[in-house]
Amino acid sequence: MEYSQKVMEHFTDPHNVGKIEDADGVGEIGNAKCGDIMKMYLKIENDIIVDAKFNTYGCASAIATSSMATDLIKGQPVSEALKLTNKAVVEALDGLPPVKIHCSVLAEQAIKAALADYYTRQGIDPASKGIVIKDDDEIDACSV
Repeated sequence: MEYSQKVMEHFTDPHNVGKIEDADGVGEIGNAKCGDIMKMYLKIENDIIVDAKFNTYGCASAIATSSMATDLIKGQPVSEALKLTNKAVVEALDGLPPVKIHCSVLAEQAIKAALADYYTRQGIDPASKGIVIKDDDEIDACSV
């Protein structure tokens, strides 16, 4: 299996690893079939994601997609982070092997889960913001 240089960079030196103690939104997504688990933490001020961190247990692709996804949303308005797709994560990493595409979906879904938590804490129904979290079967079967 061949990985792009960007995937290897984000795997060997991932950005934004860790936990935000006073996070405004926390989301965790896992895939039972592959064993990957991603936990995303978001700090949001004035509707801007000022910090994003993650803890991921999984393969090189899982770690790289988590790292890239947090890079892509930091400094962005929440409305832009909601539009992040797994395809954008894959493109930013210069591609992933087809059998690893599900990792990018996990990253997208972990961010959406953290944003759903953020909205829930504010008394806002995440569904009203268009947030839909996929289940395990949908993540496993997905593709770009």
